[in-house]
Amino acid sequence: MATHAIQRRPRVLVIGGGFAGTHAAKALGRLPVDVTVVDRRNHFTFQPLLYQVGLAVLSPGDIAEPIRTIVRGNSNTEVLMDEAVGFDLAARRVKFRSGAEMSYDYLMLATGATHSYFGHDEWEHLAPGLKTIEDAIEIRRRVLLAFELAERRMLETGSHPPLNFVVIGGGPTGVELAGAIRDISRHYLQHDFRHIDPTRARVMLIEGGPRVLAAYPEELSRKAVEQLNGLGVEVHTSTQVTDVQPGYVVAGGERLDAVVTLWAAGVQASPLGKLLGVPTDRRGCVLVNSTLNPEGHPEIFVCGDLAHVEQDGHQVPGVAQPAMQMGDHVARMIEADLNHQPRRPFRYFDKGDMATIGRNAAVADVKWPFHGRLSGFAAWATWLLVHIYFLIGFRNRLAVLSQWVWSYLTFNSGVRLIYGSQALPGWVAQDGADRAAGPMDVTVPGFHEDAPKKGAAAD
Repeated sequence: MATHAIQRRPRVLVIGGGFAGTHAAKALGRLPVDVTVVDRRNHFTFQPLLYQVGLAVLSPGDIAEPIRTIVRGNSNTEVLMDEAVGFDLAARRVKFRSGAEMSYDYLMLATGATHSYFGHDEWEHLAPGLKTIEDAIEIRRRVLLAFELAERRMLETGSHPPLNFVVIGGGPTGVELAGAIRDISRHYLQHDFRHIDPTRARVMLIEGGPRVLAAYPEELSRKAVEQLNGLGVEVHTSTQVTDVQPGYVVAGGERLDAVVTLWAAGVQASPLGKLLGVPTDRRGCVLVNSTLNPEGHPEIFVCGDLAHVEQDGHQVPGVAQPAMQMGDHVARMIEADLNHQPRRPFRYFDKGDMATIGRNAAVADVKWPFHGRLSGFAAWATWLLVHIYFLIGFRNRLAVLSQWVWSYLTFNSGVRLIYGSQALPGWVAQDGADRAAGPMDVTVPGFHEDAPKKGAAAD
C-alpha cells in the first residue's frame, strides 16, 4: 500500500499591519498559503489623515480599522498582537517580545518609519512628531491646551503668553500641520473663548532647505507658500533649528518663543531593519533588489518605508502609494513561486503627490488618470476625493465624509477633546497658577477678576 506524505502549505509571516502589510495580507488570501500578520497594535492607521486627528477635525476611529476586520474575509489568515525583536535567518525563525518564536517560509517586513531628531533625541518630549494615533492625540492635547491655559491666565491675571506655534519641517506633514493650526484658530475656535482671541495665534513653519515641499515641482512649492501666507502662516526657509527647549526654539540663531513645538523634519526607518543583519542605508532602510529582497534572501521581502529600492536612479519614496503597491507585488511574487514561474521586478507606478494646506487650499501634482498641477480649491477637492477613496471600510468613508461636510458648512468640529495632563513644556507654576516661561505676556489693562469679555472695552 502506497503512502503519501502530507504536504504542508507555505507559511507567510507578515510583520507590520500598515499599508504594505495589509495589502499583502489581503492579496495572499486567495493563495494556498497560511498567513500570519503580526503588529504591536491591533489596528491599521490611515496615516495621511493623522494630522486631522491631531488638529481635532476627525476622531481616531475615523481613520483606523482593526487589522482583524480588514482580513476577516481570508480564511487562511490569522492576526497576532506582538512585536518582533530578533531573527534567526538560517533557521527561518522570528523572535517576539512575548517570548514566542515563529518559523516561516516567507517573511515580509513592513514596519515603517519613526521620527528622526538628527542626534537630538532629547527634543522628542518637547517637540512630538506624528506617526501614530497616540502621537495625534498628544498633539491635539497640546494645541488645544495652549488655548485653554491662555484663557485661564487671561481671566486670572489680565495677560497671557503669546500663542506661538512652531512647526519644524516643511514637508507635507509640516505644511499640513501648520495650515491646520491656523485653520482651527481662525475658523473653529474664534467663537469658543470669551477672554482670548484665538485668531491672533501665530504659526511659524521652519524649514532647513531652500523651499517647502522640496519633493514637489518648484511651481507647486511656491504656490504652497502663497497659500500658507494667505492663511497667516509665517514660512521660514533655509533656517536651521539648533536647539529646542521648553517654551522656545532656536532657529537661524534667533530665539522663537513657542507655546507648542511640533516636529515634522525627518524620519528614520524602523530599527527592525538593522536587526536583520543585512545591508542598510544611513536611515536604516534595508537595501533590497528589484524583487524587494535583501541580497541572498529571496524568502525575505522588505516593503514600505523600511525598504530602500531604486528606480530610474532614484529611491522610491516612503509614502503610502508605493507601500500599497509593494504589498500587492509581494503576493504576486509568492504566487509566481508557487506556480514555478519567474518573479517580475517591482515597478512603482507614480500617480502623483498632494498636500492639503487649509480650507480650500492645497497643491497636487497629478500624474494619473490625467497629468496636471493643481492648487487652491481644485487641488483641495481632489485631495478630499482621493483620501475618501483610499480609506479602508465603508463606515470610515461615510464618517469622514459626513464630518468634513459638517465642518465645512458649519465651521464646527465636535472632537476637540483634551485627555491626560494639563501641563505643557515651558508652562511653569508661579504663585500657585500655571504660567508659560517666556519673555512677554499679551496684556489687556485692567483685565482681572472682573475682566470684560473679548471684544468689550476695558474700564
